[in-house]
Parts: sequence; structure tokens; C-alpha cells
Amino acid sequence: MKKKLTYKDSGVDISAGDRATLKIKSLAKSTFTSHVLKDIGSFGGFFAFRGDEYKSPVLVSSVDSVGTKLKLAFMMGKHDTVGEDLVNHCVNDILVHGAKPLFFLDYIGTGKLLPDVIEQIVKGLSRACREVGCSLIGGETAELPEFYKKGEYDLAGCIVGVVEKKRIIDGSGIQPGDQIIGLKSSGLHTNGYSLARRVLFRKARLGVDDYVEELRTTVGKELLKVHRCYAPSILPLLKKFRV
Repeated sequence: MKKKLTYKDSGVDISAGDRATLKIKSLAKSTFTSHVLKDIGSFGGFFAFRGDEYKSPVLVSSVDSVGTKLKLAFMMGKHDTVGEDLVNHCVNDILVHGAKPLFFLDYIGTGKLLPDVIEQIVKGLSRACREVGCSLIGGETAELPEFYKKGEYDLAGCIVGVVEKKRIIDGSGIQPGDQIIGLKSSGLHTNGYSLARRVLFRKARLGVDDYVEELRTTVGKELLKVHRCYAPSILPLLKKFRV
């Protein structure tokens, strides 16, 4: 008799997906507020938005990815900070319009699903969400055989926040004489990594474990520094001063 062909034979391990879901459920739940109505695992995330503190609430959304900074995570075998990068990046994107984050959803695509790696990614996602008061209400983990290089994955996310309509920041209120406040970054954030990798690894022929005296750390650790979230600095200012 011919052997029965299974989904696992084609490269998709459903049991690995189930194990990954079990690992990340508690992490996601640690970000929940009273607004979240359902546990993760449904086809959609449920968030009960009560806008009674706003006269005319406007939802602000954004979607982004970590980009080629992920290559550093692959090279170093360190996956617990790229989730922070993603959340903080998305928070900052809506923050520039004055929006406070409400909830977040992620997408992880990989050739072979490794539950432990997924858990590390979600640890970073949930940690960043908790720090800014944003609920991780769902996402998608896709196992796509032969689509990604071995040991690699892609990571993207979507954020939704809220701002009072009359307090939307769009640059239209900028006037001559306004003061500019500069906030120190934590490094390259999640931008310019294709160029940085080319310069450092190909041109300068450095490795991730090479120590750089000026940076007082290794190349890999410097490039993996977490994308800073500016919400803790900016939101109190937006609340104190009208814009």
C-alpha cells in the first residue's frame, strides 16, 4: 500500500504550531487590559474601545516590520529583542501624530516553525507592549516551507492607537520660533541595516563578536540594541501641553 501523504510531509507541522501557541498565550495575556474580550487563538482580536474620555476620538493605525535587522538576530542566535524593536517602532510611528497605543497584532513567517524561537520573539513583543500599556491581542504564525532560508523568519506588526481629533499632530501647526527638542536614540533603531551590514561585514570585514573600543561593546550587541520607544517621554508632554 502507498504511504498516506500528510501535511507534515509537505513541511507544515501543525503540532509545532500548537506548541508555539501554548507557549505564547500566557505572554500575550500578560499585556491584556480590561478592554480585551477574548484570549488569543481566535480568527480576530477583540478590543472593546470605550471613547468616553474623548470628545471626538480618531483611531490611528500603522504597520511595519523589523527589516534586515533580523539578520543580526539570526547571526547571533538571539531572538528576544526583535519583538521589542517592532512594537517600539510602531508605537513611535503613531506617536508622531499624538496617538496613544491601544492594541497590537503581529505576523511571524518562517520556513520551519520552532516553538522556542517563537516564544523568544513573543517575549520581546509582550515586554514592549506591557511597558507602553498596549495589548497584544492576536497575530499570525505562518509556516511556509521552502520560502525562507533555514533558520530565518520575517516579523511584522500592526498597531492601533487613539488621539483626540483636535489634538492630531500633522506638522501644520509648526511656526517660526518654535523650539526643537532632541531626544537621544539608542542606536540605529531598525533603520539603515542593509547599509550598516554591508559597511561593517563586507567592507570592514568585522564579525558580530568583534569588540569596538569606541562603542565599548561588540559589533553584534551594538547593532542589536533595542529600538527606543519615545512614548514614555512624549505622552506626558502631550498631556501637559496643548498642541
